[in-house]
Amino acid sequence: MGYLVAVTLLWAFSFSLIGEYLAGQVDSYFAVLTRTLLATLVFVPFLRRRWLNLKLAVQLMLIGAVQLGVMYIFYYQSFLLLTVPEVLIFTIFTPIYITLYYDWLARRFSPYYLLTAVLSVIGAALIRYDNLTSDYLVGFLVVQGANICFATGQVAYKQLLAKQTTPPPHLAIFGCFHIGALLVSIISWLFFGKAHYPTQTMQWVILIWLGAGASGLGYFLWNKGATLVNAGALAIMNNALIPAGLLVNLLIWNRDTNLLKLFTGGSVILLSLYLNERYTRRRKP
Repeated sequence: MGYLVAVTLLWAFSFSLIGEYLAGQVDSYFAVLTRTLLATLVFVPFLRRRWLNLKLAVQLMLIGAVQLGVMYIFYYQSFLLLTVPEVLIFTIFTPIYITLYYDWLARRFSPYYLLTAVLSVIGAALIRYDNLTSDYLVGFLVVQGANICFATGQVAYKQLLAKQTTPPPHLAIFGCFHIGALLVSIISWLFFGKAHYPTQTMQWVILIWLGAGASGLGYFLWNKGATLVNAGALAIMNNALIPAGLLVNLLIWNRDTNLLKLFTGGSVILLSLYLNERYTRRRKP
């Protein structure tokens, strides 16, 4: 759980930096390409052939391509169809997809995990609810594409590592994950990218940090943490970023935030996490 909490805080700061210095100023596909390229350069030197075979390498690349590469394509396209509040509202369904996909792979159904995931969605909705425009169905579906990619990637990585007879060190194989994401990022930039590049030193510094820190270290720690917790906790932590991100914006940039909604929704998310952990401990012999 510690890995997931640490990455939640890391990403909360990172999203604020994107909103302040990059959004609307730097081409989003170029930003994604830069981030995945830097993350790949950080982790490729740690690849170890003794822990990799062709099948495992391809599986990791596919997971990275979906969880990070394709997810970003859906995510950035959604901002062309929706208002920002709508995008934020529609991302709260990720915990449900995680729970359902995990149970489908395991050929079982865990209603309690699904219940706590739904509870975390309710908590996130209390924080992020705003008025919706009348024409949002296509945008909703696009955001769900991003949610499904992110959810399936996490679960697939968790399951892939669990199936290994001798689980390899995460650091020795994770470069393949970023290689897969990089390939998708290159293709998306070639087809959709525009000539809007950073013009300020601060923007380059933030891109470097996002690439090596948020994308590189962040996804490594998040996916590693995903292998150490149950499906319910993983699902719930996907919505913990919403109150954390709002709190960072409030404390650093003094953005207008409804403190009552933040406290109420955050409390519901924490309650869902507590109930999930209590249920998991009671099931252990």
